[in-house]
Formats: sequence, structure tokens, C-alpha cells
Amino acid sequence: MMEETKIRDEELNEELMHELLGKGDVEAFREEFLSHHPYDQASFYEKADGETRQLLYQYLSPKEMADIFEAIEVDDDEYENLFKEMDTRYASDILSYMYTDDAVDVLNELNKDQVASYLTIMDKESAQQIKDLLHYEEYTAGSIMTTEFVAIPKNSTVRSAMNILRNAAPNAETIYYVFVIDEDRKLSGIVTLRDLIVADEDTLIEAIMNDRVVSVQVSEDQEEVARMIKDYDFLALPVVDFQDHLLGIITVDDIIDVLDEEASDDYSKLAAVSDMDTFDRGPLTAAKKRLPWLILLTFLGMLTANLMGMFEATLDQVALLAVFIPLIAGMAGNSGTQALAVAVRGIATGDIEEESKLKLLFREAGTGLITGVICGIVVVGLVYFWKSELLIGMLVGTAVASSIFVATLAGSFIPLLIHRMKIDPAVASGPFITTLNDIISILIYLGLATTFLTNL
Repeated sequence: MMEETKIRDEELNEELMHELLGKGDVEAFREEFLSHHPYDQASFYEKADGETRQLLYQYLSPKEMADIFEAIEVDDDEYENLFKEMDTRYASDILSYMYTDDAVDVLNELNKDQVASYLTIMDKESAQQIKDLLHYEEYTAGSIMTTEFVAIPKNSTVRSAMNILRNAAPNAETIYYVFVIDEDRKLSGIVTLRDLIVADEDTLIEAIMNDRVVSVQVSEDQEEVARMIKDYDFLALPVVDFQDHLLGIITVDDIIDVLDEEASDDYSKLAAVSDMDTFDRGPLTAAKKRLPWLILLTFLGMLTANLMGMFEATLDQVALLAVFIPLIAGMAGNSGTQALAVAVRGIATGDIEEESKLKLLFREAGTGLITGVICGIVVVGLVYFWKSELLIGMLVGTAVASSIFVATLAGSFIPLLIHRMKIDPAVASGPFITTLNDIISILIYLGLATTFLTNL
């Protein structure tokens, strides 16, 4: 695998590219550069400085640059800077040559003045297709679908369908699925390229199409779309309105981007980071992203400190109790985070349906009880052999067992509750669950200590 990666990285010789650019040898540069995959071209473009990019705009056509922008992987806020350094007409042409869904993704990251400018000078057909998608809410099926697909009337023959396919193929994002529509453009069925190839030319499409088509509503959340494509192993999924009119399709390459985006977003929230930091961000930018969460957690931490202050008399009488506070809080936090991870993953993958949520809670409660009791017994033994204090060991062990049980139950219940409230369950992030469990474990531990203080 490492050797394959090394070979791929060396396919595009960056030194040669810079040398040809420096010499101004346009033909030699174009011949070498365009012989590589758009991914490698995009990698070169991303690493290039402003001066090199200006040369690229001179040497490459808008259509060739459109292929690069469809493969590019830069931060969303970088698109605005990249398009500002181009001629307006050139940038507009790039967008018109891109697949509609990719162009919309880029335009969503630009300011309104830039968007209006590009759409104004763009050819009317491309501009209208982009406008049709821009008004859909972000993170829905409509916002990630493309309108470049092949549709054929269900009363046509295989021969006429193949003619339609040949004419539409150069601009279609995929030709392996051909969608069948009626006279009102309602989705009626689907045929594959294989179906068309093996069928007799005079056969009616209606006779060979599959009329049991899986589709999604245009307002469907992109996570649900990704789940459907994963479950059914589709290459593309049709998007319809509430009357079943075919509006567009979502291809598997777009879903891969969605899965990557959603995974990064959920991981960011689980770490209590509002937006995943990237390595090219400066310390000031990264700090601004993290500070709101840290300040909020500071206030929650003060609540924990205030709770400990309420039990100051108990701690003064038996100072040894304070030694075990980090142990109890830490074990409760760890068990709560484990339960949280299981619940959030189950919700994200769709494994947790309505009927299995109660089952999950009972399972986690049982898990918390078993792990809590075992850990509690181990702690009793350790405290006794370390401090020769059986009563304190039993107190600490009971607190550990109770804290782990409650923390595990809370770690699974809270994301389910938040999901029920139509909020992203990932906001029940690790640090929040940990802080909450700190409060719970301290209340349990010092509450038990205060109750049994007379026996210590």
C-alpha cells in the first residue's frame, strides 16, 4: 500500500511543472499537466502560491479548471479567496462547466455579491439550473443533488432510449442508471445500462423497467440519504418532490463527501469543538473556535467546585475522603463517555430505531450495574490493603459502583433524549457528559460520606 501511494504521488512531477511554468512553455506544460488525473492536478493547484495559480489561469481553459475544482479539497472559506483572484468571466465559466451540484457547493461558500455577479454573466441555462438548487435548504437532498441525469419516457423503445442516452451521456454525471418518467415527468421506473444493452431494440421501456423505485424527497436530510445509499448499495438515488416529479439524482461520490463531512462534524462535537480545527489555521483562529466551549465548561466546572464546598465539613472531618474524589469522578466520566459513544453511533448509523431505544437503555443499565459492582469490589480491596480502612473502602466502592451505573445510564439516555428533541445528539459531547458525571459522582460520594459520617 505504501509503495502504491508513493508511485501515485510521484506521477505528477511538481518540480517539472514549476520548471515548465517558469520557462513559459505552454504546450509542454499543458501536455504534461493534463495527462494526469484531476486529483493530482488539484493537489498541485492546492499547493501552488498565488503567482503560480495566476499562470495556471492563463494556461488552462475554464473547462479544464472546472475538472480541478471538482476534485479540489480546500477549506470552505478558501473558495472566496480563490475566486477573488480570478477574472470574473473566467470564474463564471468555471462554474458553468462544473456539475451543477458541485457548482452549488462552491457558490454556497461565496458572498452574495460574488454569487450574483457570476450568475448574471453565466449562460442562462446553467444559471437557471444553479438557481434552482441554490434555494434548497443546506444539508438536504435538494442541496446535494445534481440535475445532470438521463431520463427517458416510459412509452419509448430501447432504440430511442439508446439515442437519448448517447446524446445526454457527455453531460450526465452517471449513465449506468437511466430513469423512466411519464408524460408529467413523474418518476415511473428505472433501467440500467445493462438492461438496455441486452434488450431487443424494439422492446418498450415499460416492459423492461423496474417500477419499484427507491427515491428520496427533496427535503430529506442528507444523513438519511447517505444511509439509504449505503443500505441499498446504489450508485445513484433519484430525488423527487411531494408529487413524485423527478428533480435530480444523488450519486455515490457525493455521498462519500457527505459521510466524511458528517463524521468530521460529529467528531468535532464529541470533542466539544464547534468546527474541526485544520492544520493550516493560525493559533488565534483555532483559539476563537475553542474558547466558547471551554468557557462554558469552566462555568460547569465551577458548579462542581461549589458542590464540593457544600461538603467542606465532611471533608474536614475525614480528609482521606478527598484522595478518592478524582478516582470516582474519572471512572464515572469514562463509563459515561463509553455509553455516549455507543448511543451516538447507533443513532448516526440508524441502528437504533424507536422500538430498540428502550432495549438499549436496559442493556446499558445492565452493563453499568455489572461493571460498577465489579469495579466497586476491586476498589474496596485496594483501599483496604492500601490504607487498612475497610469502612472507607466500602464507602468508596459503593460510590464507584453507584457512579458508574448512573453515569452509564446518563451517557446513553441523554443523546436519545436530545435526538428525540430533533437536535443533533453529538452535541451531548464527551466533555459535557464528563462534567455532568463529575457532578453526579461527587453528589453520590460525598452524600454517602455525610450520611455515614457518624460510623467513620
